[in-house]
Amino acid sequence: MAKSKPIGLKWRSSTLFIVSTVGIGLFTDLFLYGLVVPILPFILQDRVSLPYNQIQSHVSGLLAAYAGASVLFSIPAGIIADRLPSRQLPFLVGLTALLLATLLLLLGQTVAVLALARVLQGISAAVVWTIGLALVMDTVGPENLGKTIGSIFGFISIGELAAPVLGGVVYKSAGYGGVFGLGFAILAVDFIMRILIIEKKTAAKYEDEEGEASNSHAAQPEQDAEDGHEETEEDPLIRKEESHEYQIPAGQPRAIRSYPILYCLKDPRLLTALLLSFVQASLLATFDATIPTEAQELFNFDSLKAGLLFIALVLPYLVLGPVAGWTVDRYGPKPAAVIGFGYLVPVLVLLRLVRSGGKSQIIVYCALLALCGLGMGVIGSPALVEASYVVGMYDKSNPDFFGANGPYAQLYGITNMVFSSGLTVGPLIAGSLKDAIGYGNMNLVVAGLCLLTATLSLIYVGGKPAILKKRRE
Repeated sequence: MAKSKPIGLKWRSSTLFIVSTVGIGLFTDLFLYGLVVPILPFILQDRVSLPYNQIQSHVSGLLAAYAGASVLFSIPAGIIADRLPSRQLPFLVGLTALLLATLLLLLGQTVAVLALARVLQGISAAVVWTIGLALVMDTVGPENLGKTIGSIFGFISIGELAAPVLGGVVYKSAGYGGVFGLGFAILAVDFIMRILIIEKKTAAKYEDEEGEASNSHAAQPEQDAEDGHEETEEDPLIRKEESHEYQIPAGQPRAIRSYPILYCLKDPRLLTALLLSFVQASLLATFDATIPTEAQELFNFDSLKAGLLFIALVLPYLVLGPVAGWTVDRYGPKPAAVIGFGYLVPVLVLLRLVRSGGKSQIIVYCALLALCGLGMGVIGSPALVEASYVVGMYDKSNPDFFGANGPYAQLYGITNMVFSSGLTVGPLIAGSLKDAIGYGNMNLVVAGLCLLTATLSLIYVGGKPAILKKRRE
């Protein structure tokens, strides 16, 4: 018996709507994070009545609470999601945690309540990023993952850019009520979209036999290469002769049988992909931590003017992200990873040229930040695409080992944990280096990290290059 179709089944289960919902979810997470950060010092001073000399340490502690919760809950979120029949329920649970966190930040009168709010924000981030990326993978498949991720990251970077500026401006004009009113409005849009979403595998149940086969094909793209491998034999991400390398021997320990993603972590390609994710996050956090202080020191910029500098960094990322993602889908992640991180090396070194001065130096700084933004756009997709491919090969080569839903939510739980670690470690190391050896030398160290990452990408991402394989033979 055919089930009664939900209203709007076609558009609610469309790729565009599902990907847009995930994009709005990630946008909301970053936007609310950035919206609150500029007013945390005022909350601690006005509501909690902390002495001025304790505010900086408590702000740092509240930021660390968010990052720590995101790191700790990413992997559990992935494990739970892969064992549930639907992605929608945990996706909604993550939004509930974010709503509660926002309420606590609005009403909190003590440091403990504010810390709890930040922990809930971190938990929400872990759930939303882990489930959201898994839902994207379920929807578009590995062959379209790069351009989709590039487009989403470009879009959510607007939230990351606009939130601190809007937070400061709205707070000045409308106080706490205006800031949190804006936050709740965005939460409402996010909630409506998450309620309306229908996953493709759920939509397939409402179709007739022919439609079900078609929708199942769209809902489970990771099986395409397994069932019809001849059609994708020339795809740079799918190499039939490599499949035997991903077979998992029988008799694995109980820990691996319970959490099979652990076996994949011995693969150097996956480890390199996780390194790419960590370095990418560290770079983003380094820019966030050092641009405002450097702009203040060099040009005497206030927080609003310093925030506007991020436009130069983010706009190229927004424009280039989808294009770079398409090239990753077309040519594989190796070229983008090697070229992107390699390109950032001289650009980061050139940041040493910026000096204290007037309009001309501001223009130079903005131009160099824009060049950095181009590099950040290129490196936005390779890590997730490479990690998804490697784990996907293990999944296809070992039927039933990873369960009915596959290992993707577990994988994105790990990548989110690594990414959050980069966001945590990046500003700490960058700030320490800037204080110890100066802004120019700090960027020299970061450039060296990019050079190392580009070298490892050349060796491991997408498999070893032909020249190294020949030497080994």
